[in-house]
Amino acid sequence: MHTVCGILMHSSLAVTTQGVPLGLAAVKFWTRKKFKGCDALKRKINPTRVPIEGKESYRWLENLRQSTALFGQPQRCIHVGDRESDIYELFCLAQELQTNFLVRTCVDRLAGDGGHTIADEMDEVRVKGVHRITVRDQNGKAQHAILELRYRRITVLPPIGKQRRYPALELTVIHALERGVPTGSKRIEWKLITNLPVASRKQAVEKLDWYALRWKIEVFHKILKSGCKAEDSQLRTADRLANLISVFCVLSWRIFWLTMVHRAAPDQPVEIALTSPEIQRLDQLVKDTAKSLNAKPLTRYIIKLAQLGGYMARANDPPPGNIVIWRGLRRLIDIQLGFELAKNCG
Repeated sequence: MHTVCGILMHSSLAVTTQGVPLGLAAVKFWTRKKFKGCDALKRKINPTRVPIEGKESYRWLENLRQSTALFGQPQRCIHVGDRESDIYELFCLAQELQTNFLVRTCVDRLAGDGGHTIADEMDEVRVKGVHRITVRDQNGKAQHAILELRYRRITVLPPIGKQRRYPALELTVIHALERGVPTGSKRIEWKLITNLPVASRKQAVEKLDWYALRWKIEVFHKILKSGCKAEDSQLRTADRLANLISVFCVLSWRIFWLTMVHRAAPDQPVEIALTSPEIQRLDQLVKDTAKSLNAKPLTRYIIKLAQLGGYMARANDPPPGNIVIWRGLRRLIDIQLGFELAKNCG
């Protein structure tokens, strides 16, 4: 008997401000000696005293460096992360690389002269604007929420044990708190930190919209796990498994991209999304509906692809989602493969 550990993957997805995925900017594979009982180590050591290079969270810095180098224009990049990426070393690395970050913070760091914290300074800030958004409760019912916005430029200090190694930083803190207590859902409370300037309500709302795009990486992982069944893969070596998952990542990106591109750029030619044989098979297999006939060419064929996956294409139906796209693409590939085999067999 022996224990076999799998591998973990940390990925960085590049998206436009319209939510169209451009591809993976960085991927990190690693494994652990054990997957259970890791939290017990925190009772024996102080994690804040361990150098970042010795922690698993170092992958955030590696992906930041790799993705910034890939794009070659660090000033145009905004690296968005959830509370797991609230790492002071990441803030310092972003400043070193001259790039930007937007992170949901969970650490109340020392600020100013060190005699108080970020929360103390933000308590002094009055509400500088409100923002109305649409959210869904646990039953999927749409409802409106009003967020109260506060923001301030603050001098943030590094952890006490690392103040000799890292400098203080001038960062912007944004707090968005839902007005009132909602029914059927949790109260929205976002605390964001960024090195970008925020001097108006419009700029604060812009940062909230950018952080909302972070959910795109969760959608990508859903396609990777549920659509491509990446977690069900069992190969003899970790290298082979990493290679297979890399192929799945490309396929998952294509499915996600097909779902989003026709919403953001419907005027683009259909050839940017599908090959000529795929277009021919869709014309042969799927009849046009009133919804697809009235759509732009790119949207028309995306709807046809989704219909292969079970999309009804009724007049009032929302745009097709990832599930029907991956089902339709899987059917289309199988049909095209069978067509090619039959043609070659004469």
